Amino acid sequence: MTDLDTYKTIEAPANGSYKEKGSKFLSFAFPVSDEKEIKTILNRLKKEHHSARHHCLAWRLGAESPVFRINDDGEPSGTAGKPIFGQIQQHDLTNILIVVVRYFGGVLLGTSRLTTAYKLSAADVMQNAVIVERIILVPLEIKFSYEAMNDLMSLLKEYELEIRTSHFDILCQATVQVRKSFVITLIEQLNKIENLKAEIILNN
Repeated sequence: MTDLDTYKTIEAPANGSYKEKGSKFLSFAFPVSDEKEIKTILNRLKKEHHSARHHCLAWRLGAESPVFRINDDGEPSGTAGKPIFGQIQQHDLTNILIVVVRYFGGVLLGTSRLTTAYKLSAADVMQNAVIVERIILVPLEIKFSYEAMNDLMSLLKEYELEIRTSHFDILCQATVQVRKSFVITLIEQLNKIENLKAEIILNN
């Protein structure tokens, strides 16, 4: 992506459109965070545009090791999903879904015109979208005793970090979201506090 601990995505959903030889191509772009959200959006679009012949798409997820998928949804291989994904690549985006819904106009376009139509439709929705830069946040788990609480709170306040979840018992526990480039520095500072241990929460 762009920098060590940032990535680019879109701020909010956007729409676009393109027409070619009677066929209408409606394009939709969404900021997304996981495949479950993508599935929900796609199911909704298919219901809203149930009479459309094709619902082609491309998406990419993840900031550091992104994964992506493309789907031609019945169009000739490589004519829809690939040019849609090309717009995602061109703008260096992730955590984004682009869907192009085609209403067939009765005239076959041929693979060249079809590819161009999907590319221009995806390009149109990107012109209407607002691209933003997001920070990669890393979750930290902090385990500490009551005696360490004041020192912990002072350090978090110094770095303007908020506790996201917490549990106070014999051994207290809290989680914070930290900018990736600052993680190692913060862990070193936290682990200097007596009766406290901080570590990165790894994905299962």
